[in-house]
Amino acid sequence: MKYPLGVALGLTVLLSSCSHANEKMEASERAPADANMMMAAPPQATREDDAMAEVATMPLPVPRAVVAPSRLLIYHADLRLKVASLPRASASLDSLVQRNGGYLSAATEARADGEWRQAMTIRVVPARFQALMAALGGLGTVEEKKLTTDDVTAQHADVAARLNTKRAVEKRYIDLLARAKKISEVLEVEGKIGEVREEIESTESRLKTMNDEVAYSTISLTCYQLLPQPVPEAPVVSFASRMVESFYTGWTLLTGLLIGVVAIWPFLIFGGVAWWAARRWRRGPLPAVSGKD
Repeated sequence: MKYPLGVALGLTVLLSSCSHANEKMEASERAPADANMMMAAPPQATREDDAMAEVATMPLPVPRAVVAPSRLLIYHADLRLKVASLPRASASLDSLVQRNGGYLSAATEARADGEWRQAMTIRVVPARFQALMAALGGLGTVEEKKLTTDDVTAQHADVAARLNTKRAVEKRYIDLLARAKKISEVLEVEGKIGEVREEIESTESRLKTMNDEVAYSTISLTCYQLLPQPVPEAPVVSFASRMVESFYTGWTLLTGLLIGVVAIWPFLIFGGVAWWAARRWRRGPLPAVSGKD
C-alpha cells in the first residue's frame, strides 16, 4: 500500500513542476512579443489620425425622408342669391354659419332699385368651406357663383424668412448700441434700430394677415328680395283743363298748317302754272281777230 501511494505523490510533484516550467516558457515568449509590439506602436498623433480616417470612412447615416410642408391655401367665394323672403333667409343663414363653425365679420342692408339687399362677409374654417357653400345655395336661387384659391406657401415662407432676418439685424444693432461710447454713435444706432423695428412690425402684420386668411376662408354673400312696385294712379283732369288743352291743340294744328303752306310755296306756284297751261291746251288755239266790222 505504501508503494502505490508514493508513486502517486511522485507523479503529482512531477506534473506540477512541468506545468510551472511551461508557464515560465510561455511568459518568456510573450515578453519579447510584447516588447516588440511596444516598440512598433505608433505615436498618439498617428493613432488619432487613424481614428479620424476611420470615422471619415464610416458610412453616413441615411437621412430621413423630408416631408413636404402642407400647402397654405386661401379660399374665397362670391355668391349672389335671389330669395323669396329676406328675413327668413337671414335667420336660416345665421343658423348655418353657427353650425359650420363660422362667423359673420361684416353685413350691410339696403333698399334700392326695387330690391331689398343684404351683403355679408362670412369667415369659416377651410374644412367646412365647401359644406357651407352647398348649404347657402339651398337658401334661394343661385344667380352668380365665383370661387378662387390662392396658394401662398412660397410667399408665406419668404415673409417668415424676411422677418427672421430683420430680427437678427435688430439684435446686431442692439449689441452695437451696448458697445457704443459716443453720443453720435448711440443716436445713429438708435435710428437704425427704429427703422428695423418699423419693418419688423410691418412684416409681422403682413404675416398675421396671411395666417388669418389661411385659417379662415372668406365668403362674400349677397341676398336680395324683389320689392313690389306700386302702379301710379291716373291723374283726374278737370273740364276746364281739358278745354284749355283742346284750344291749345287746335291752335297748334292751325299754326302748323300755315307754316306748312308757306314752306311749299314753290310747289304751289309751279302747280298753278301747270294747271293754267293744261286748260289753254284743251281749249285749242285762240280765234283770229278780223279787221271787218
